[in-house]
Amino acid sequence: MPQQNESVTPATAETAVTAKDGISTQLPQRVSLDKWADIGFNWQGEMMPADFERLQAMLSDEQEQTAIKITAALARSSNVLSLNFDLIGSVWLTCQRCLQPVNVELTGTHNIALLEDEGQIGLLDEDDDHLLLEEVAFKDGHDTYLPLERLIEDEILLKIPLSPKHDDCEMEVEQVGEIEEFEEESPFAALAALKGKL
Repeated sequence: MPQQNESVTPATAETAVTAKDGISTQLPQRVSLDKWADIGFNWQGEMMPADFERLQAMLSDEQEQTAIKITAALARSSNVLSLNFDLIGSVWLTCQRCLQPVNVELTGTHNIALLEDEGQIGLLDEDDDHLLLEEVAFKDGHDTYLPLERLIEDEILLKIPLSPKHDDCEMEVEQVGEIEEFEEESPFAALAALKGKL
């Protein structure tokens, strides 16, 4: 019987490599559903923010990034397959007001039901997140795979604000030249001048 802890090297994503104690520094890009859906799959380790391709483009290069701790489990319960994972960590992005690094917290727990068909929606609570397997899983040869790394990155991107900002900072504005100040003339002074001409 295969081990329930699996890691996949980035160079050969289709090759399963058992990681000692289930701890690895490389999150599997994909997990075979044919192999792991019924017996369960567990992984824990750390990923640098820059290891996620879409997230990398958003990171600030003025602040050193720290690793994100990830614990992931694929398991079936009450005939519903689910992906559950915890994130611990944060990323440095660029504040859209002051253009300085701003820290965005990612820590949280995520539970996603992976449904074989829409008929399984009735098995979930109203607030449960879910995805249809036919929309996210893909075939490669005879096996069906779940894109684990991409799904986790999707959730990370959903936690990031569209326009990250510090809670309290001033917008950086470059002043070009001097701004002339004009004294606003009182409307009553203009009336007084007009009255004097009458």
